[in-house]
Amino acid sequence: MDLRGRIADLMPQAREELAELVAIKSVADPRQFPPEECHRAARWVLDHFTALGFDDARLAETSDGSNAVVGSRQCARPDAPTVLLYAHYDVQPPLDDAAWQTPPFELVEKDGRWYGRGTADCKGNILMHLLALRALGDDVPVNLKLVVEGSEEQGTGGLEAFVVDNPDLLRADTILVCDTGNAAVGHPAATVSLRGMVNVVVTVEALTSEVHSGMFGGAAPDALAALIAMLAGLRDSAGNTTIEGLDNTRRWEGEPYPPEQFRGDAGLLDGVQLLGDGSVSDMLWARPSVTVLGIDCPPVVGSAAAIVPKAAARLNLRIPPGLAPDVAQKALEAHLHRTAPWGVHVTIEVEATGSPFRATIDGPAYRAMGAAMLEAYEKPMASLGQGGSIPLCNVFTDTYPDAEIILMGVEEPQALIHAPNESVDPREISAMALTEALFLQRYAAGTT
Repeated sequence: MDLRGRIADLMPQAREELAELVAIKSVADPRQFPPEECHRAARWVLDHFTALGFDDARLAETSDGSNAVVGSRQCARPDAPTVLLYAHYDVQPPLDDAAWQTPPFELVEKDGRWYGRGTADCKGNILMHLLALRALGDDVPVNLKLVVEGSEEQGTGGLEAFVVDNPDLLRADTILVCDTGNAAVGHPAATVSLRGMVNVVVTVEALTSEVHSGMFGGAAPDALAALIAMLAGLRDSAGNTTIEGLDNTRRWEGEPYPPEQFRGDAGLLDGVQLLGDGSVSDMLWARPSVTVLGIDCPPVVGSAAAIVPKAAARLNLRIPPGLAPDVAQKALEAHLHRTAPWGVHVTIEVEATGSPFRATIDGPAYRAMGAAMLEAYEKPMASLGQGGSIPLCNVFTDTYPDAEIILMGVEEPQALIHAPNESVDPREISAMALTEALFLQRYAAGTT
């Protein structure tokens, strides 16, 4: 079976279908886009997988009001393993429309890449699944289960609760979580580590109201200045996150992230230094890191000559495997209270927490995936970490402790997921679809 040739022949159809799916504005936030858009995307996914033999596929409403597409497809072998295919059809909002070089909800080909919101995260992975199954045709040698969720980007936990409430529906021997990507285009990798997270909003209050900076400045405490001092204390002069109780000396043992590649991937300006005293991989995947996501304070335009009585900041603390989110949360809260100057009043609201994840990499599915990537890419599979959090992976681990979980996909760094000008390299869709098809064959046969 010439899987590579079949997938190459199917790529024009895949481009057309990805364009259809990208045109659906499936942002799962009714404050920004009509809920009907997510329903359209769910129906699109349902129809296309039903056409591939998932005869029992249906829309399953989850606790957050979103719809997950669930279904199954049986093969003729009574002893065949079961593989669960995962992706999500909801997308991030476009953010700054003016920053896009192409219309965000229109697939545009430019410099060999396909641009548009969701082309990589995660609609490109949906097309990857479709391509792999079409290439195999009737010769899929495993039992398949499918779940494509509709609220992953909102983090509202709908599918997580659905898995817990319906454990047998999605039970599988191996779960392919297709919402990550390779180290770079053409360099195959499985993600073996995910950071957890703690999101908090810290509010600082110093005065009952604004007062004139000329009459009171110099003696009256400034809430904004106090908040800035607290935020500055979260890192040292080298950029290391320095929260007492959180180890910032760990080393990453997997694939390194070359500094020059990272500078390009992250878009660092000339002369701007990388943070921390570890390697890029250490800083991203083995150590905690804190980011200031937003600050509530008077804007520059329209600001008055007044001392700010109250200010707030939203913080995101990412934590590596081995560190519990409740421990990290307590350490962060203690640090903020301890570094608050001048006796200002500090309140901290915890928005969300999520546990880190580490995959098991010594099972037959992982070995079969390594062999599949080697054949598809003619390069060995690397082991990567990912800075993002996918809480569903921990739910899968808790609910299906014997299942192997493999994280993979088309979202390599140049895809710029969650940012303006998201794109996917079609070569990644093609190669990862080939990888998935080869994996299903090898896993079923027990060959690596």
